[in-house]
Amino acid sequence: MFLINNTNCIFSSFLVTGIPGLEAVHIGVSILFCAMFLITLVGKVIIITVAWREHSLHVPMYLFLAMLATSDLGLSLVTIPTMLHILWLDARELTFPACFTQMFFIHTFQIFESVGILAMAFDRYVAISQPLHYSSILTHKVIAKIDITIVFRTMTVHVPLPILLKGLCFCSSNVLSHSYCLHPDIIKLSCSNTRISSIFGLCIVLSSISLDFLLILLSYVLILKTVLSIASHGGHLKALNTCISHLCAVVLFFTPMICLSMLHCFGPRLPSHVYVTMANMHFLIPPVMNPIVSVAKTKQIRDKILKLFFKKQPAE
Repeated sequence: MFLINNTNCIFSSFLVTGIPGLEAVHIGVSILFCAMFLITLVGKVIIITVAWREHSLHVPMYLFLAMLATSDLGLSLVTIPTMLHILWLDARELTFPACFTQMFFIHTFQIFESVGILAMAFDRYVAISQPLHYSSILTHKVIAKIDITIVFRTMTVHVPLPILLKGLCFCSSNVLSHSYCLHPDIIKLSCSNTRISSIFGLCIVLSSISLDFLLILLSYVLILKTVLSIASHGGHLKALNTCISHLCAVVLFFTPMICLSMLHCFGPRLPSHVYVTMANMHFLIPPVMNPIVSVAKTKQIRDKILKLFFKKQPAE
């Protein structure tokens, strides 16, 4: 996908990292990863299929939920095969084009998921603050515009990153600290001037995931303000209950990312396999848990799935 100019550079490929110190249990870890990937794959495909087939679910809440499922599935498909390749075959080498391509899709699906969660927060705010005008505000035309904006934003924002990396040289080390390729991890290994690439990467983080997180917090401040204005206690619970599955998605997506970042910056120095395992869990746990939470906490989804698999037989 991306052609690399490695003139005068020592390395022409990267070495991704397995789980240092746990090589003896790589097969056992791979079985766990396979089980998690299978749950993710089956859960996401079921949710996407149900949301596609059932016209009663063609409303903003479930369309955004299907979008979240798509981003989770995409993120799993671009990360887990590399992890399994390492655990099964100890195949750690990735060419520059393969690594940059994986990096592009990982960060793209991360932003896709982040902005999808933000869109769901906006949906919950409108549903709670303007329940009588919900359908007239979030029309199919508005949802289509939101979807197009989300896709355009996620597909274009990271295009410059691999282009900027293309001109870098890697001559001191080519060993990445994770089981997949991430932009901050790659530029740390370059012996070229990485200032432009670093600044651009930081701007992307601040203008996308960080901004999305702040806007999600703002939306819940407004939601809480609206809920507290409801007179009845039952009304409070009913309104907040509609946000539970979305709140779980927010916690599952942002908490591992924040904890890992804080640990790297301010935490005690732990064995390397702890950091690698936590980083892998960051990409594994949310895709596994999101479909479980969606089915458990969303009655309409649960009912449609039961209908899909256990159709009533016609009476004879």
